[in-house]
Amino acid sequence: MLLRTADPFRELDRFTQQIMGTTNRPAVMPMDAWRQGDTFVLEFDLPGAAKETIDIDVERNVLTVRAERAVRSGDWERLTSERPYGLFSRQLVLGDNLDLDAIDAKYADGVLRLTVPVAERAKPRKIEVQELTDDTGSAAAISA
Repeated sequence: MLLRTADPFRELDRFTQQIMGTTNRPAVMPMDAWRQGDTFVLEFDLPGAAKETIDIDVERNVLTVRAERAVRSGDWERLTSERPYGLFSRQLVLGDNLDLDAIDAKYADGVLRLTVPVAERAKPRKIEVQELTDDTGSAAAISA
């Protein structure tokens, strides 16, 4: 059983809310990012956020991810609250070498995974060397 006592850490909690975020000021969600072949992968931790609250926008080369973990409602009394609730948000500036029209998003077990393929124009390619010809189609003589 938990006993309710005066909270000596109230000021610390207020400071933590300023850093971690509140409903008025979104908290940052933890993220991992890596390149796997010709694809960039981004994973965001969103434990407890319903899939319906996740919003992903791309404008020019800025990716914005938002999600919300709702506060429980009902007839109950809160005894302690250590997990952040409310709006979570993250913005990333993506490079021009990515295909932003082909972003794929999947959500499972509290992790949002975005895969972003490298654009075809940014992939390494071989350039064929052709023989120089004159206007008649025959090989041109190059003189020094």
